[in-house]
Amino acid sequence: MSGVLGTSVKRREDPELITGRGKYTDDLTLPGMLHAAIVRSPHGHAKIRSIDIAAASAAPGVVAVYTGKDVIASGVGGVVPTGWLLPNLKTPAHPILATEKVRHVGDGVAVVVGEGRYQARDAAELVEVDYEPLDATVDAKGATAEGQPQIHEEAPNNVAFDWDLGDKAAADSAFEGAAHTVAVDLRNSRIIPFAIEPRAALASYDEASGLTLRMTSQNPHLHRLLMSLASLNLPEHRIRVIAPEVGGGFGSKIHHYPDEAIASWCAMQCGRPVKWAATRSETNATDAHGRDHVTHAEMALDGDGKILGLRVETYAAMGAYLSTFAPCVPTYLHGTLLSGQYDMPAIHIRVIGSFTNTAPVDAVRGAGRPEATYLVERLMDLAAIESGLDPTEVRRRNFVPADAFPYQTQVALAYDSGNYEVALDKALANSGYADLRSQQAERLASGGKLLGIGVCAYIEACGIAPSAVVGSLGAQAGLYESAKVRVHPTGTVTVFSGSSAHGQGHETTFAQIVADRLGVPMENVAVVEGDTDEVQFGMGTYGSRSAAVGGSAIAKSLDKIIAKGAKLAAHVLEVADTDLEFHDNQWSVKGSPDKSVAWGDVCLQAYLAHNMPADVEPGLEETTFYDPANFTYPFGAHIALVEIDRETGEIELLRYVAVDDCGEQINPMIVEGQVHGGIAYGIGQALWEEAVYDEHGQLLTSTLLDYALPKAHNLPSFELDHTITPCPHNPLGVKGIGEAGTIAAPVTIVNAVVDALRPFGVKHLDMPLTPEKIWRAMKNGEDV
Repeated sequence: MSGVLGTSVKRREDPELITGRGKYTDDLTLPGMLHAAIVRSPHGHAKIRSIDIAAASAAPGVVAVYTGKDVIASGVGGVVPTGWLLPNLKTPAHPILATEKVRHVGDGVAVVVGEGRYQARDAAELVEVDYEPLDATVDAKGATAEGQPQIHEEAPNNVAFDWDLGDKAAADSAFEGAAHTVAVDLRNSRIIPFAIEPRAALASYDEASGLTLRMTSQNPHLHRLLMSLASLNLPEHRIRVIAPEVGGGFGSKIHHYPDEAIASWCAMQCGRPVKWAATRSETNATDAHGRDHVTHAEMALDGDGKILGLRVETYAAMGAYLSTFAPCVPTYLHGTLLSGQYDMPAIHIRVIGSFTNTAPVDAVRGAGRPEATYLVERLMDLAAIESGLDPTEVRRRNFVPADAFPYQTQVALAYDSGNYEVALDKALANSGYADLRSQQAERLASGGKLLGIGVCAYIEACGIAPSAVVGSLGAQAGLYESAKVRVHPTGTVTVFSGSSAHGQGHETTFAQIVADRLGVPMENVAVVEGDTDEVQFGMGTYGSRSAAVGGSAIAKSLDKIIAKGAKLAAHVLEVADTDLEFHDNQWSVKGSPDKSVAWGDVCLQAYLAHNMPADVEPGLEETTFYDPANFTYPFGAHIALVEIDRETGEIELLRYVAVDDCGEQINPMIVEGQVHGGIAYGIGQALWEEAVYDEHGQLLTSTLLDYALPKAHNLPSFELDHTITPCPHNPLGVKGIGEAGTIAAPVTIVNAVVDALRPFGVKHLDMPLTPEKIWRAMKNGEDV
């Protein structure tokens, strides 16, 4: 079906999901299934004096109660490992159940296994833990100060790592004699991922087949690997991980947590299936959080507004323990993006990772890229003010030219392709930017509600690769992707993908790739993911990599299928396979389309094997492990219009215009859906969301009564458009889109609000931009 790529095919996944027939982990039951409830620390930091399980053990329906000492006695590893290493990184142990000390609210200390879910939860409240509370430290920068409570003895001053990138001498030199310099101190607020489905696990074990773990996972093979190596010490081939339907992840279901290992270990001890499912407040306290940076950044410019240099120092909270990819996020996913869309001749960044008495911090939608874009684009607005230029003009003067690609940045990355000015021009035209500026001036003069216009030109890096490079940077896994394409004798196709969907629409887009390449109807294509026994080893879904890496692996396997089919068809036609071309679902002789062999005939012959070339094996099945040559680099320009009530500080988002470039689009409707979701996610952080801990390490925003999420009525209809600059190094020309909106939206909104408040002398406000914060800024005439 030539031409199916680039068309808005309706998602094949949706009927099952919107009619309630989809099965998520907590929907599943197994015969004899037990339920686990984890006893969690109510303290941010405390010693464990003793744990009394007697009352809980005697409670109705309780089968067993275990503590960390039981885990140790069983002889398993019982720890959660780190998946990314940096030079001199401190890696204190993270036990699946704490035995001597708890380091954040939610740290597990015991687990109750019962016949019923509520019996287990009721009994968990009967476990008596005698704690000795300790002082806590929760601030990313403050935790490293002298005299702060020591969280891990292995990490003096709570410093997990001290990392830098770029040329410090060149960056310092750029500031000497610069015509203009600007600086900003900012805090990128901590956020909770808030996937609609809390994490859950259902584990079953028997001696013959080993462990089967159904869980909310974005990467089942990685979870199997880490469970085998560190948590359970079971041979990898005796662990099967299955991801049923997964209700969103936003990065939170990449990481290996103690809880799934606890449920698995309990199943091994009890000899019966064990299910654990988090409550909403439980998942908010224990899911890996995102962001939480404290940053000082400076930019130097010449007299024409051209950037000379950038200096950044960031303190990045790691939380109480190192999560799976935590060290990578503020370093290689953040520091390497500080050139933005701009030709910056000198950059230096230093990042200090700190342990805090909070939930661990790891990749959340965008993962380092929103933080980098936020500080660069805030500086660009300040640079515009300082140099007397319009915010769009200062950006335009510094863009990497379209003819300069591939472009080597000063922070390691080499951008593959881009055309930044075209995207900005389209965003300006679509928004009517000049008219908005006129309206803003008129509104200010009239004394009415304030108007603010925010601009952002963002870039991100997706499909992190190649594996050899990321391995040299500390990754403890490859970052390729795998795809097996099996053509059946009747010509239908099954794709086994190492990616693992949790809302992205893989079943649709991957089938479109097959249909386009092979010319078969989409309904004749099945897509299998998320099962380590069914699918070859794969790296899963995160970092907007599914299409660029997973889709490219499928395309490569399809090319191999076509090449093998050509050999079979050439044998029948008695010509060389190089004389054939494949189109319209058949192989035909070049220049003689009447001499052809149909798809179905070749597929059947491949399995009958009655008339095969001597050097060709029967069957029609091909596998690819695709390791990209480089990251992909989506980009775009976003513009927001906000209105602010002078009396209350209330913000209304009037318009949001986005022009994104994700390369070639497989399914424009799905692309738009991803952009919509990403923008909403980013606006949430800008205006409402923040995970707040008090000085004792208590999470004050653990429920939806306290943690504000965006609602539909808070958001306007987004005005979307795109440009297309294909990726030059993968077979589909795609780049990735799932995180673009989340990267651009926070700073676009903040720039708009600060723009509106410029008459009051405000140069910066930290997220979230609450009405009270806005009101105080207007009354005080300063940053707050």
